[in-house]
Amino acid sequence: MLTETITPHQNLRNNKIFGFWLYLMSDCILFATLFATYSVMVNNIANGPSGHEIFNLPFVLLETIFLLLSSMTHGLATIKMTMKETNAVIFYLGLTFLFGLGFIYMEVYEFLHLFSHGITPKISGFLSGYFTLVGTHGVHVISGMIWMLLLMLQIAIRGLTTTNCTRLMCLSLFWHFLDIVWICVFTIVYLIGGI
Repeated sequence: MLTETITPHQNLRNNKIFGFWLYLMSDCILFATLFATYSVMVNNIANGPSGHEIFNLPFVLLETIFLLLSSMTHGLATIKMTMKETNAVIFYLGLTFLFGLGFIYMEVYEFLHLFSHGITPKISGFLSGYFTLVGTHGVHVISGMIWMLLLMLQIAIRGLTTTNCTRLMCLSLFWHFLDIVWICVFTIVYLIGGI
């Protein structure tokens, strides 16, 4: 019977990925708390508008498509990483970044549009919950995009080293996690709130 020995380097890589999973679980708790708060506050509109009055579902659907396409291109970057195709990894991470940028642009536009009509978090519990939940997700996406740019630079300079591959795997977990959270936001906040 053959046994595979795990080198200290592989063990360190596995520990980093396990540690990142622990971080994602803490982020799950954060988002679960924000979803619970939103669920409690969703009907507390005071004298402000409800979700039905302010949500533009076709706009948010396009925003969602951008984020889902970014998940697909990030998956392609990960596949190219296993094939050791450095330029292809950078290319697909660049596409992922552009789709993420489109998503963030639309989210900022939506927030500024609401603010220009006097619709701010201080009007009602519903709007406080909405802006906090959606804004927290947006901050996470921006953080992932900064990480992506830095990783693309690292890969361009040093190539697909073991360290960079581990970082790419952690970024992949983070990016796909954000997509899952957005699907929940889209369903619970926009679809249910817009109907």
